Amino acid sequence: MAGKGTNFDEFIASEIKKYRGVSIPVKSGLLRRALMRKCSWKKMHPNPDDEFSMPEIGPNREIISRYEQQIRDVRAHAQHNFFSDRLIIQRMRPDGYMILNGHHRWAAAMRAGVATLPVKLVNLTGEKDIEKMLAQSSNTKRVTMDLDEVVLAGKGMPEKTLPFPFSTVYREKIRLGVPALTRFLTSAGYDVWIYTSEYYSTEYLQRLLKLNRVYVQGIITGTGRKIRGRKEAGERVDSLFAKHYTDTYHIDGRAVLHTSSGNRDFREFPLSGEPDRWSAEIMDIFGTFR
Repeated sequence: MAGKGTNFDEFIASEIKKYRGVSIPVKSGLLRRALMRKCSWKKMHPNPDDEFSMPEIGPNREIISRYEQQIRDVRAHAQHNFFSDRLIIQRMRPDGYMILNGHHRWAAAMRAGVATLPVKLVNLTGEKDIEKMLAQSSNTKRVTMDLDEVVLAGKGMPEKTLPFPFSTVYREKIRLGVPALTRFLTSAGYDVWIYTSEYYSTEYLQRLLKLNRVYVQGIITGTGRKIRGRKEAGERVDSLFAKHYTDTYHIDGRAVLHTSSGNRDFREFPLSGEPDRWSAEIMDIFGTFR
């Protein structure tokens, strides 16, 4: 087992070197994702492109030490749940699982001799997934919305709760008016794209939205990851969108913003902020574009 000090440093360095340039994500099926709740730290590997794996940034010794102390405190009270949140992982080749979120907890558990950790297995959206989604569309205009800020209910009024047994699996509430709005937009010839910085599986969100009658063309997950090459990857994705769409409309809680491909100027259409009027106001705005 990798211990403290030099041995630990060498182990981390060897893991990063082993998987850098050869690791690729692999999709996990529904059953595997549903059944996997724990994983041995030995089967989990640091993401070579994460800040944790960059010598100039991480790993952060202070954070690891705090998690080690948290493990000792939990053990002292004969408890077993060391962390409140599960580590987020994605299956990878050539073997095991790549850590997406939880590198420092993984390192602390390793040093403290914890055999297994609670995990959440996900499939994040990749560039190939985006290319496939775009290939299925002939529209030249798109609408973007943030899942957590706009699509989910949050503090606003929610749509009707899903019936049992779906309500036991999909606990997120959709904001009132979102299904009607996305239906209106798709009928008018717009592709709707949902973004989230959270680590949802793409398939999970597709099912959640479909059950709630939310019509979308594409979903992009895990946009908040701090990884090496994020800027370059973002530029490649932006290039894909710029080639496919001539116009982009972004909807948030305060306004509708319009930009055209190749033009840095934008138009802003403010919203009143009234929760009950949110979706109707947006439909009225888009009605003027016809």
